[in-house]
Parts: sequence; C-alpha cells; structure tokens
Amino acid sequence: MDKYPTSLHQRLCMAVITVVMACTLAFPALADDLGANKAELIRGLLPTVVNISVKKEEFTTPDPATVAATVPQPEVPANIKNYVGSGFVIDPSGLIVTNYHVVENAFEVTVMFSDGNRMSGKVMSASRLADLALVKVEADHPLAMAHWGDSETLQVGDQVFAAGNPFGIGLSVSAGIVSGLNRDIQDSPYDDFIQTDAPINHGNSGGPLFDMQGKVVGVNSTIISPTMGSVGLGFAIPSSVAHFVIDQLRTYGWVRPGWVGVKVQQMTPEIANAMGMTRPEGSIVSWVLPDGPAMKAGLAIGDVIMRYNGSVLSDERALLRSIAHTPVGETITLLVRRDGEERGVPVPVEAWPRNQWEARDAPSEVQRPKTIIPPDLGLSLSPLGKEDRAQAKLENDLNGVLVTSVAANSDSARRGMTSGDVILRVQDLPVVTPADVRSGVDSARAHNRNFVLMLVMPKVRKVPGPKWVALQVAAAGG
Repeated sequence: MDKYPTSLHQRLCMAVITVVMACTLAFPALADDLGANKAELIRGLLPTVVNISVKKEEFTTPDPATVAATVPQPEVPANIKNYVGSGFVIDPSGLIVTNYHVVENAFEVTVMFSDGNRMSGKVMSASRLADLALVKVEADHPLAMAHWGDSETLQVGDQVFAAGNPFGIGLSVSAGIVSGLNRDIQDSPYDDFIQTDAPINHGNSGGPLFDMQGKVVGVNSTIISPTMGSVGLGFAIPSSVAHFVIDQLRTYGWVRPGWVGVKVQQMTPEIANAMGMTRPEGSIVSWVLPDGPAMKAGLAIGDVIMRYNGSVLSDERALLRSIAHTPVGETITLLVRRDGEERGVPVPVEAWPRNQWEARDAPSEVQRPKTIIPPDLGLSLSPLGKEDRAQAKLENDLNGVLVTSVAANSDSARRGMTSGDVILRVQDLPVVTPADVRSGVDSARAHNRNFVLMLVMPKVRKVPGPKWVALQVAAAGG
C-alpha cells in the first residue's frame, strides 16, 4: 500500500522537474530569438539610412556649448570644409530628410547609401527654425523608405536605436533608451526634444531615431558635451514635429505654420507674484501684433492663456507648437484670464507671414548718457531717441525707455537684461521716460509686491517682439 503513494509522489516530482527543465531551456532560446529579431529588424532598416557629405565655405564658428552633431573633415582648402551628416529616405522617388545645419550653405551635396552607391543631392527646401531639410536624389529605381512613427506615445525608458554616420566612419547603429521628453535646450521657442542615451556623435545629425517597431520617432540633431564625443546627452526632434514640418516643406516649400499674431511666455512664480496670482498658471501674453487675428479677436497684452481648445498645455512652447500645427483657416478657442476672470476667446488661425517667420536681427549697442533709475535695480536708463529707435528697429507706434547699461550682479543682469534693451511697459502702463519707470517701480513697492513686471524689447531677439521680465524690488519701507 505504501508503494502506490511513493510511485505517485515520484511521478509528480518527475513532472515538476520536467516542467522546470523545460522552462529553463526555453529562456535562452527566447533570448536568442529576440536578438535575432532585433538584428533582422535593423538590417531591414539600414537601406533607408544614408550618409550625407557636403562642401561648405566657412563663415562662422560653431557655438562650443551646444555642438551640432556634424564633424569637419581634413585635407581641404582653408576656407572650404567637408562635413558629414546623416539622413533617411521618406519617399521611393528619392526624397531624403536631414537637418538643416547639415546642408546649410553647402554648394555640393553627396548622398551615400548602405550598399555604397553614391548620388548627387539637391536641397529642395528647408526650415532654419525647425532645423530640417529635404534633399532630392535622382535614382533610376525605387528606393527603400523609412516610415514615420508616433513620438507622442513615447515614454521615458522606452528602447530606441539611432542610425547614422558618426565621425564620418560609415553607417553605424547605437542603442539606448528614451532618457527624457519635451526637453528645452534653448534652440528655438518651440523646443520639444527627445533626450536619449543612445550614443549620438558628430556626424549623426539628420539620422533617424527608430523605435523597436522600426518606425522613425525622431530626427537626431544635437548633442551637449564638454568633449568631442557623446556623454549620453543626445537630442532628437520628435516625429510629431518633424513629420509636420516635412509635410509643409513638401507641399508649400516652407513651413507655413498657423499664426494668430501673439507672443507668449511661460508664467513664472515671479510674474505670478507681480500680477497678484497665488500660483503660476498658463502663458502670459507679452505682445499682440496690430491688426493680427489675436488683436481682432480681443486678446490683449497681459492676458494669461489658460487652455487651448479645452486642453491644459505643459508650457508656452506647447502652446506655440499647437497654434503652429493648427491648419490655416480653422478657429481655435483660447481660455483667457484677465482681471481675475476667465472667458473663452475664439481666434481664427491664419498662415504666418513668411517674411516674419524667417526674419532674424541683432541690433548693435547704442551708447547714451547714463541716468540711474532706480538704483536698486541696477539699470541705467535714458529717453528713447530717434537714432535709438532706428538702431533697435522699433515700429513707429512703439515708445519706451532705453537701457544704456546694467550693473553686474544685479537682479536685472541675472534676469538677462542688457544695454540696448528697450522698456515698453512697467506693470501694465506704457513708459516713455525714466521717470515713468521710477513711478511704476514705486507703485509696485507701494502695493507690497516683491517683483515689478516690465515689458522689454530685447536688444538681441531670436523671435520678433518683446518679452515680460519680472525684476525683484524692495518692498515699501524695507
């Protein structure tokens, strides 16, 4: 009678051992399958990735702090440089996406494919602000093309891999994860970079960042590094932005973003304090273009935009991107806070005037007699003369007060103000003399505000229009 239970026990143990062994043997087989599948996926994508070499005449020196992922090549005349970058095919007819800075000012473009075939390329259209360009090659056969993915579904920790031409050594692949999203590296007012630790080096610019389904979720464009090599801080333009820009370039030859004629900036704790708000929310309007859609709809300087079409956006960059991506002719609804009350404002979206979109300027510094108003802000001010207005390229209907110098280590200097800036308003009142500035500051003190709000037209501005600056002031009697 003892034999049957013992036999059953032995059989059960053998069954358990068999299952355990089967499971143990299955794991390495599964790992091998995954590795093989990944290698097969990458091999299938390599024909869509290209190396791009260009010849440029040198005019400027790159910014050493934020280094574009291109690399100069030796053995060329002193004023002619060879550079290499990357790209990827988006249409079998020969359309290739790359970064604008790869082909900027290039008088010769050569595209090399993974099979070693070389073709002459031509820049069809480009966007400096978006740092994207379309290059065309004339192929005698349909080319393998990459497919866009959805960067909006990416999460920190997702696996990705980058393909390109690092240091000009040839087509290479590097793997990593998404390290961060919506990164602002001060490259444009629309920054929304994907950060990845997949090694990106000089020469990777313009190459694709693939997800694990083989879709393009980003365009590798920039690294931040104290050295010439990757330190794990690589940045890619998300496909949601790149796809929009490239479609616009293909259709219109330029980006043609949606436009309402308004400039906004992120609400900060200092600005919120100056406005009497309990906490920072939304984006504050710093400028409304005369006769633009926003002005006609009733938006005003100092309004705080809380929502876009019912959605709360992460920051002012997200708001600007949403407006830019809105199809021309549609009407958006902005929830606006003014004087403590909120109301919806419908605003029709027009096409951004092309000359304004592309315009850039850097006015030279104007020397003027110094008048210190007020001393604790560290600002030297003078009335705005005719010559100053011309130097600052101000509209004829704009008035203000010229900043002639900014004291070192002052709060004004820390907030980025510099000589050549023009103060247009203090709090919500226009100013035309240094005395007006003093009066506005005194009024802020009288209301026991820790900060005073100034609308400033910067001497050097990446985009047209002024910005709000909140400067720290001593409270009344302090």
